[in-house]
Amino acid sequence: MNNLYRSGAKALFATVLAFGLAGCGDDKEAVQQTLEPVAFHASDECHVCGMVIASFPGPKGQAVAKEGVKKFCSTAELLGWWLQPENRLLDAKLYVHDMGRSVWEHPDDEHLIDATTAYYVVGTSLKGAMGASLASFSSEQQAQDLAAKHGGRVLRFTDIDQVLLQEAASMQHGGMSAHQPAHDSAHTAH
Repeated sequence: MNNLYRSGAKALFATVLAFGLAGCGDDKEAVQQTLEPVAFHASDECHVCGMVIASFPGPKGQAVAKEGVKKFCSTAELLGWWLQPENRLLDAKLYVHDMGRSVWEHPDDEHLIDATTAYYVVGTSLKGAMGASLASFSSEQQAQDLAAKHGGRVLRFTDIDQVLLQEAASMQHGGMSAHQPAHDSAHTAH
């Protein structure tokens, strides 16, 4: 009977140890998980508006966190979502398409860049998803070139706030001129 108890105790100990080690492996994977951009798919819906992302031209955005990926039909939708105080607390990396290496109608997912280091052209005549179209670039010169060709001005990530996004959406829908300053000088190109 003692052997039976020892065998049972050994089996129980081995099972507990196996589950414990398996749990440790999961923690390692979570720590090692990279927050790299992912491809957009034809059925992806915008996290904010629910529209099918592939239905729109222009650059898209995504927020990649350990908890998952949130995809957006435009850079403006991504930035508007990110500017909400509760979202800024998330440990997420933000990505947008580099339009210097993509065509407007079908941005290339091979060219997703860090949204916080991108240059944005606001106030262009280019059409995108609902609201404002903010063309995103890794190169300041390419952003300046697009602004010269299609109107607008070049901004950095830190220049963009909710007021600017609302004014840009208004411009897109026939509000003030794309060449008119949106508001104070904090939103001028660097």
